[in-house]
Amino acid sequence: MLKLKSWLFAVLVLAIASAPVIAENNNAKTSNDNAANTASAEGSPAASPNPSPSPNPSPSPSPSVSLAATDANITALLGVLVMKGVLAPNEANAIQNASPSTQFQVLVEALSRKGVLNAADLSAATKPATPPAVAAAAVPAPENETMSSSLTAAEASPQTQSQPQPPYPSRVAGEVAPPPAAVVTAVTPIRVFPVDAPRPGGLAGIKAGPITLAPYGFIKATIVHDSSDPDGDDFPFPGIWLNAGTNSTFNTGPTKDPEVHIKARSTRFGMNFEWPDISPKLTLTGKIEGDFEGNFTEVDNADVSSIRNNQPRLRLAFVRLDYHASENTDLFFVGGQDWTLFGSGALMNIVETTFNGAFWGNIWERSPQLRVGFIQTLEKQRHVNLEGQFGVMMPSTGEILKLGTAAGNGLAAQLGQGEREGADADRPEYEGRVALSYQIDPARGVAPAQIAFAGYHSRRTSIVPNSSYCNDPVDCTATQTFIPANYAAAFPNGFQTSSTQWGGQVVAQVPTRWFTVTATAYKGGDMRFFLGGQLSTYATDTGGLTGIVGPFVTADGGPLAAAGGAVLGTNGSGQVVVAPQRPIRAFGGFVQLGLPLSRWFNADPKGHNAGWQLHLLVGKDQLVNRDVNNPGFTANANVLSPLPLLMGKSAIGTLYYKVNNWATFGFEQSIYATRAIDHVNLYTIAGVGSNEWQDHRTEFGPIFTF
Repeated sequence: MLKLKSWLFAVLVLAIASAPVIAENNNAKTSNDNAANTASAEGSPAASPNPSPSPNPSPSPSPSVSLAATDANITALLGVLVMKGVLAPNEANAIQNASPSTQFQVLVEALSRKGVLNAADLSAATKPATPPAVAAAAVPAPENETMSSSLTAAEASPQTQSQPQPPYPSRVAGEVAPPPAAVVTAVTPIRVFPVDAPRPGGLAGIKAGPITLAPYGFIKATIVHDSSDPDGDDFPFPGIWLNAGTNSTFNTGPTKDPEVHIKARSTRFGMNFEWPDISPKLTLTGKIEGDFEGNFTEVDNADVSSIRNNQPRLRLAFVRLDYHASENTDLFFVGGQDWTLFGSGALMNIVETTFNGAFWGNIWERSPQLRVGFIQTLEKQRHVNLEGQFGVMMPSTGEILKLGTAAGNGLAAQLGQGEREGADADRPEYEGRVALSYQIDPARGVAPAQIAFAGYHSRRTSIVPNSSYCNDPVDCTATQTFIPANYAAAFPNGFQTSSTQWGGQVVAQVPTRWFTVTATAYKGGDMRFFLGGQLSTYATDTGGLTGIVGPFVTADGGPLAAAGGAVLGTNGSGQVVVAPQRPIRAFGGFVQLGLPLSRWFNADPKGHNAGWQLHLLVGKDQLVNRDVNNPGFTANANVLSPLPLLMGKSAIGTLYYKVNNWATFGFEQSIYATRAIDHVNLYTIAGVGSNEWQDHRTEFGPIFTF
């Protein structure tokens, strides 16, 4: 018996020793096949850039296996399994008596039925091992950095896993960083929503127990020169000049007030997360992201150097659950603070990211939200995806602290309008988005094109309590308004007034190997929160009313500058009514042309000249003339009228030089202009009256990505 065990052990060792030889032979064949497949993928527009979206196969009672095994190997293995009690002697005999070509298949089926092998074991048993060099050649590079990959972390090559995350908001949780490009990539549009759904095991990063962590971010330091910066900010701001003194609100003094700034607070940091789940159809991912563009400290140990002590702030913090209903259908849920569906579908690709073209044609926001959606793959070869999303957002409006309030409440009034007026409407903000992606240019390194439509609808409400009334002008306090007896009788418990917020947007992003065009157009009402509409929000329409009384102090801290007030009046029928508040409408957008200069000149994708790109942009944000010049909005001196700004215009040229995957230098020359309402010389520029203010801005500096 001892001799028999020794013989069986020797045969088992021999079988194990021969396995690498068999695997090596299979790998050689796989390498040749993969080389052919890769060449075909590069040359054929019909080749799909992604493997199967279901990397974890479902358990099957009849797995299909094609590995070869000798009779001696099977006999030795069966003897060991019988000795260990895994197989009964009759089961071993049945397998032994099977035909040589099916013995291994029958053995695997038996072990699967007994639970010895699970789905992952079967997948590993049926997949020949591939050396890292072969794996890198076998996996085609994703078409762009925004496309999610269905590779698992185990399948990704070491080169793939070591790639850093880029400094774009388009990097979504659940993506594997792309391997080194075989060609110089085309210009990739900035996208904050993924084209493809994340897949299980798709995040390459650091393992912290069962959770995968992938830190990312960038350090940016730039020097800036503004030809005219009366507001004193280190980013462009519309020509309302909030930081200017009382006597210089629209006056630059003896010069145009040029300034120089050096800034590092645009530095950004973030972390992607992936949590495991027992179901291969579920993917749980998340993201948290921040920067250092918050407020400045006022503590004693830094009060003389507060300019360098800017505070970190939260940008994004959300979790996402994807349910892969089928190979082509993904359903997902997002909860937390993320980019808004309206406005953020296309962003300017520029060096100045603090305001990022706000009020000059680029509308965007990040907001607390809950949203659901789907990604449906309609055609794989041309990467045709249909995406739909719907969400409820925090109902918010925008107020500016430095414009002040009649009640003098400052920051409280800013938060009052920005947060409370939306919440007081007692309903969330509704947003929706539909996008269609399509691979227009099948060349390698070119992202899919996308066209998207988005919209939102919300409401704000101001509440006036009856404690804001006073019946005797002599007894009125600073926060009370005298009201006639018949007005108080009409609204004995106070009153409230509301206005709607709405908007629609169309986005087109068209990348090709020669150029990339990004264009967006929008129109809406009361879009200050979305950084559109030239800082205007809503107006109180007193047209057709007489006996105007107000504005009254509201529960949220109003009346607020650059917005209408809560007002009562008498209509043509003699009734006391609340003057309606109406959103001030605006429209605009931008067009940006990206030129991949290095690709034009066939630069070496692994060389130092592979990262030259030129971007040219024009943008505009303008109020509807009818609203700016509406006599009902400005007829009564007691009602705060809209701001005297008509439009903002921008023209921006940006040159990027990417030294390598971690270091990029950017040079940007731009013109930002704000025009006042027609025929009004609102500004005094270097002693000369003008209807328009311009800032010719130059910015240069490095961006180090991690």
